[in-house]
Amino acid sequence: MTATASPDINAELIGYGSKLVAVEPGGAEFIPLDARHGSPLQLLWTWTSPNMEFATVGVGILGPLAFGMSFWDTFLAIVLGTAVGAGTQGLLSMWGPRAGLPQMVISRSAFGFLGNILPAGLNALIAGIGWFAVNSISGALAMHTLVDGIPKGLCLLIVVVTELVLAFCGHNLVQAAERFAFPVLFAIFVIASVWVLTKAHPGAASQPIPGAFLIMVGATFGYAAGWNPYAADYTRYLAPDTRPVSVGFWAGLGVFWSCTLLETAGAAVVTAGQKAVDPSSFTNLVPTWLGKLTLIAIVIGAICANAINMYSGSLSFMAMGVRLPTRAARAAVAVGLGVVGTLLAFKYLNNTGAYENFLLVIAYWVGPWLGVVFVDRLLRRGTDSSRLYGDTRHVNLAGPIAMLVAGVLSIWLFSDQTKYVAPIPKAHPSIGDLTFEVGFVVAAALYLVLHRVLRSTSSAPVPERTNAFTKA
Repeated sequence: MTATASPDINAELIGYGSKLVAVEPGGAEFIPLDARHGSPLQLLWTWTSPNMEFATVGVGILGPLAFGMSFWDTFLAIVLGTAVGAGTQGLLSMWGPRAGLPQMVISRSAFGFLGNILPAGLNALIAGIGWFAVNSISGALAMHTLVDGIPKGLCLLIVVVTELVLAFCGHNLVQAAERFAFPVLFAIFVIASVWVLTKAHPGAASQPIPGAFLIMVGATFGYAAGWNPYAADYTRYLAPDTRPVSVGFWAGLGVFWSCTLLETAGAAVVTAGQKAVDPSSFTNLVPTWLGKLTLIAIVIGAICANAINMYSGSLSFMAMGVRLPTRAARAAVAVGLGVVGTLLAFKYLNNTGAYENFLLVIAYWVGPWLGVVFVDRLLRRGTDSSRLYGDTRHVNLAGPIAMLVAGVLSIWLFSDQTKYVAPIPKAHPSIGDLTFEVGFVVAAALYLVLHRVLRSTSSAPVPERTNAFTKA
């Protein structure tokens, strides 16, 4: 699927416009100007609602529970890691209005058409299957806790079907779901989080494992940055002359405040005596009426998160260059990924112990990918990269090589998690896990060098300069 829509799909996208109850046509094509709608403010709830769920609370629980950190050290790690992930979310979101394309199609500039299969494929798997399974389990467990008579398996099916309906319909219905859920989730989670914080004991004794702080920074960055490969997916329908600063501000703020609040509440849960990464750990600390409301909010939040995961996962799959003989190609892919993710969720419905490792793995691949795309953006400033997005002959070996080398090198030397402790943290435990930082820096430096040595090639003509409405 190329970046340029066929005349028929182009007409259907214009007809789709701002309709809510309609299946978004096409796959990952350019959004025509006549179909553009929305405002930057909508990004506040687009990136707040999906974080208002128990998975976010679970990140904060890891600091004191898994890493033995104090409340205040955990809080500092949360703020630092989340700020970086939210900052990059804002920057990437700014690319969508002018490009009019999903994030993983824009990524072709740095990776080439075929080389882009590496990041797009990873994102399709992690978003459409991995995160889908994690959040579906979270929502199902909350529903089961709320109504004990409903079996966990049935709870999972109810959550999954709702998520798939939203993702199947596409962009407009997903955005509407986030908007309508926002005030409900905001009110419930703010009240519940404040209540939990009053039960906390911030001065509780701690016994952090070696390198705990940087491991926690990596986990919180991984959680926030997990949205980075989706960023432009939700800004490509905005008008191309939308103020970039406004786009970046509202997108970054939505991620930062929601993650920071709920993760901090998660850290407080442990200092208040709870010892499990489970919704009951949170609801045990609030009155029964508020606990029930919180469980309802957790279910809604999980659905909001997975509507985005499935939608963006399907876009990433289409960004790999896959062609399907249907006008609803993206919608069909969303259902296919959802089926696989559901099977995975059933397998791990009663085993959530791998959560820490999953968060760190997200940071491991996102760090090198960010290093490549940001340097590519700097190198191409002032030129029109849009010609590269749909060019099937565009080759840029520097991108996949830099990302692969940086990823392998950083994991081999710096990873520090339960499944694998690399040589450097093994020899110097106090440095913690520097995988995502090293991965970002190495990938950026390698791409800077390789981009000059391995000249990218393209069959598309090179325009002289670009204007504000086509600049990618």
